[in-house]
This record gives sequence, structure tokens and C-alpha cells, in this order.
Amino acid sequence: MGRVAGKVALVTGGASGLGRAAALLLAREGARVAVSDINEAGARAAARSIGQGAIALKHDVTSETDWQAAIAATVQAFGGLHILLNSAGIGITKTVEETTLEEWRRVHAIDLDGVFLGCKHVIQAMARSGGGSIVNISSISGIIAGHNMAAYNSAKAGVRLLSKSVALHCARKGYNIRCNSLHPTFIDTPILDDLLKRSGRAEGLAKLARQVPLGRVGEPDDVAYAVLYLASDESKFMTGAELVLDGGISAM
Repeated sequence: MGRVAGKVALVTGGASGLGRAAALLLAREGARVAVSDINEAGARAAARSIGQGAIALKHDVTSETDWQAAIAATVQAFGGLHILLNSAGIGITKTVEETTLEEWRRVHAIDLDGVFLGCKHVIQAMARSGGGSIVNISSISGIIAGHNMAAYNSAKAGVRLLSKSVALHCARKGYNIRCNSLHPTFIDTPILDDLLKRSGRAEGLAKLARQVPLGRVGEPDDVAYAVLYLASDESKFMTGAELVLDGGISAM
């Protein structure tokens, strides 16, 4: 029996990176999975890799109508919805002076507004399914600031407190829905491309690894297993919490 057997999961940003790794692991542990991404071809490829009846959905997380459609399609395909992983995200490395208003708004639209819309619209579908777990990917950058991550710091910090507000709301309403945030450090996924392009991939990864007490950059599965824990009933008394996966950075 898998750790999330019998559950239905909707994974945003599931075409690549953390979302894809988590979708694959959730499926291996028994969940039926809907993979959503603005990259429809990538979502379809991920769903094919998963097999087991997984579906792919084209999904712009900044669109309220896309959110409503993705949730409805998941429920229609599988008969319910118990797990939402908000994994879609982007990042830029610019100081507050360098960041344009357009860049600021785009990062917040995807990284924060998208999470808000997902939480807002999934609650009733989850409640009708008997409850569930919302897992929001924030970042260690939502807790610890950097001089050149103004928009990303702001958006990911917003995800942290939004998750707590959602958790308290659902608890007060008796929905049996938990909500927690995950805070990884550098993980070897496409979101690092902007950081790595200046110095080259190998040199850039080595430089990032030197900032981590464990001496390496994280792998997608490092985060996927944390998602699995939060999605499963093993964490049934955990809500409004922040789970840090930073290789020891915040301990320094």
C-alpha cells in the first residue's frame, strides 16, 4: 500500500523540476495525478512518464478561469481531489533598484497570486472529497533575504504567511484541510538557470554548493519526499507549518 494510495493530486508546474519529481513520486506511492503546466507538451510528457491514468492540463496559474478549469477537470477525471501542490514558479536575480515594475508584477503574479488562486479555489473541491492537504512551494528566500532577490524574496515570503492564513481558515471552518509551506534552498532545476548562466553550469553549481553546509545543491527528489510527507496522512497533525530544506543554511 502506497503512502498516498487512494488520493488524487493536482500538481502545478508539473512539466519539469520540483513539480515533475513530486508528481512522479506521488504516483509511485499510489496517488492518481493531474499534471498541470503552462507548457502543455511538457505536462503531457510528464503524464506519459507517470502512466497509471495520469492526465495533463494546460494551466496558466495567473488565470482564475484556468484554475477553476484545472480543478474541475481533475475532479471529473478522478472523482475527487485530496492533494494540491503549488509548484509553478519563476525567479529573477535583481536588486530592488534593478527590478522593473513589470518584472516585479510578473514574479508576484506567478509565485504568489498563482498560489492564492489555487488555495482559494481548491478548498471546496477538497472539502467535498473529505479533506486534504495543500502544499505550497515557497523557498528559503521566503525566510532569508538576499540583496539581489527583491521580487523573489517578497513573493516567497508572501507564500509563507498565506499558507498559515489558509491553514487557520480551514481549521476554523472544520474542512479537514491542512496547508503547509516548503522552503528549499538551491535545487538543481530550471529555476536556477538565471543564476547559472553568468558563470557556466558546472562552476555555478559548485559556487552555490559552497554556500550550503552539507556541501551540495539539492536534488528534486529531496523536495519530492518532503512533499510526499506533507501530502500523506503521516503529517495529519501538521498545518500552518514551514518545512525548511536548506542543507543547513538557516542554522548558520
